[in-house]
Amino acid sequence: MNRSKLSRKEFIRNSAWALAGATLIPGMLFADEREERTGLNSLNVNTGKSFTLKNVRLETGFEYEDGDIVATKTGIFSIEIANGKIKKVSTGQPSADAIDAKGMLMLPSFRDMHIHLDKTFYGDKWQAVRRRTGGVKGMIALEQEILPEMLKNSTYKAEKLIELLQSKGTSFARSHVNIEPTSKLDSLRHLQKALDNKKKGFGAELVAFPQHGVFYTDTAPYLKEAAQAGVDFIGGVDPFTVDGAIEKTMDFTIQLALDHHKGIDIHLHETGESGLKTVEYLINKVNENPVLKGKTYLSHCFVLGKLDQAKQEEMAEKLGAAQIGINSTIPFGGLIMPIPMLIKHQVKVMTGNDSIVDHWNTFGTGSVLYKANMAAQLYGHNTEFGLSRMLGLATTGPLPLDDKGQQQWPKAGNAADFVLVDASCSAEAVSRLSPVKSLVYQGNIVF
Repeated sequence: MNRSKLSRKEFIRNSAWALAGATLIPGMLFADEREERTGLNSLNVNTGKSFTLKNVRLETGFEYEDGDIVATKTGIFSIEIANGKIKKVSTGQPSADAIDAKGMLMLPSFRDMHIHLDKTFYGDKWQAVRRRTGGVKGMIALEQEILPEMLKNSTYKAEKLIELLQSKGTSFARSHVNIEPTSKLDSLRHLQKALDNKKKGFGAELVAFPQHGVFYTDTAPYLKEAAQAGVDFIGGVDPFTVDGAIEKTMDFTIQLALDHHKGIDIHLHETGESGLKTVEYLINKVNENPVLKGKTYLSHCFVLGKLDQAKQEEMAEKLGAAQIGINSTIPFGGLIMPIPMLIKHQVKVMTGNDSIVDHWNTFGTGSVLYKANMAAQLYGHNTEFGLSRMLGLATTGPLPLDDKGQQQWPKAGNAADFVLVDASCSAEAVSRLSPVKSLVYQGNIVF
């Protein structure tokens, strides 16, 4: 090679190594190399059975001053990975061929628990949201018009959206997927193909989502078909506003979930009396059918943000007792959901990006760490302890330290699903939205 005539690719590579400090992770490709090898259809995934990371930063405890948590202790460890699991966590020196993590902080990988991977403009030409008319039913009419065109390349766009999530440290998503007479089961099949193409670097669970109503359009037969076609949850949307009947729609949804041993995840945007009645009806039905406890969720559930504090407390207690979770977008306009109160009553609270660059929403970073950051700001969790607890919104639960500062993750036997971030501790990662440098899913190095 003539060193005086570097190609564009050589120049970019060499410059990037200089800026990054030459940290090499197997399977990493630059954009132009990915284009050559994969046509940018997927991130490269290292599928080796085992490897070792050295110089990994892990949280080990809290530092206290006058009884207050003021900092997080960390140490440098080696992590052995084998067969998709963490095999060993140690302080000893690993073998010479271990991958150098350069002191980056290891955290559980992130999970986006409310997103629509099946319908997006992402990966296609830019389009902002257009002026809406007719409320939810007006949007249903719009979808009936545009879905046939969106479906033509929906598998490709879903793959590009998955790559965006991966770049932000997300290795798993709960995706709602349209089931209605316009797309029938095509949205589901196209998304399932995208997920299969990405299965070594990304996992998902699917919700059969009757975006156009169960009975407002003749969607019930397609939901019954979808319940046998690989979905994990039966979904719903505003039963009173869309279908005009809370009981009829909810009874259908609940029975379909029971018949096919599925979970339930219902969009509920209604903020008035009908919204509260829907929540109360679902709580009663879950209590009547305990098999649904821990498997039932309300997405958005904005009515909770409109109640007075006493009623919020009452509903949070009932939701916690019924083990019904809340998937909350953060923030939503001027509405602030009572997330701390829900958590206090042991309600499982999760978050997600919802729509990303589609006909519902122009925005969307793809980062659930950003959602945790926003929650910390909204609820005033600006201390070391408060910030570290907010990380749970991004991971959907697993935290390196428990509330008392005892190390609880990672342990031998845990799934090898983690990120390496440029931060000194989880509190800093949340506060400063620290960049994700690497993602590992089921022991596969995604990037």
